Amino acid sequence: MKRTASINRNTTETQINISLDLDGQGDSNVSTGIAFFDHMLILFTVHGFFDLNLAASGDLDVDLHHTVEDVGLVLGGAINKALGDRRGIKRYGHAVTPMDDALTSVTIDLSKRPFLVYNVPYTINASGIFDIQIAKEFFRAFTINGGMNLHINVLYGENQHHILESIFKATGRALDQASMYDERIKSVLSTKGSL
Repeated sequence: MKRTASINRNTTETQINISLDLDGQGDSNVSTGIAFFDHMLILFTVHGFFDLNLAASGDLDVDLHHTVEDVGLVLGGAINKALGDRRGIKRYGHAVTPMDDALTSVTIDLSKRPFLVYNVPYTINASGIFDIQIAKEFFRAFTINGGMNLHINVLYGENQHHILESIFKATGRALDQASMYDERIKSVLSTKGSL
């Protein structure tokens, strides 16, 4: 069964088109108008082995918030749609990923009970227009629409670029693990019988 999804979302603030294949090779074609954000999303797909085509345009003259948050909404929604009823998946995923001075731990539960824990050092000097705080807005929207419990814990790091890179890579790796099928799981991995 193909685990794919395509979503188009058009508002007065943003226009976003996404197609996603959870069982891909890590191929991506990403354009949001925010080069650093594109870089992070490509890292997410490469390390998660997802195929992603994403075209987004938004009111970047206002600020990044609408585009970044709405991409999170739509990407999370595409993941939720591609997962279907979530039967047979491992449900849980965990990855610890270094990037030079930074080390991040990400744990995911594809429980359909959205919750974000975002422990990132705010003492670092923000540089560039895409920073730690705007990344949190992306992950909040991504978590809610993706129906996942997502814990992002940056254990340490000094360079903001390296911290963000370790976060996006680790999230891709943990989601890949959580969304994998396990032949021992005949329904959903829950004593309740449903998620």
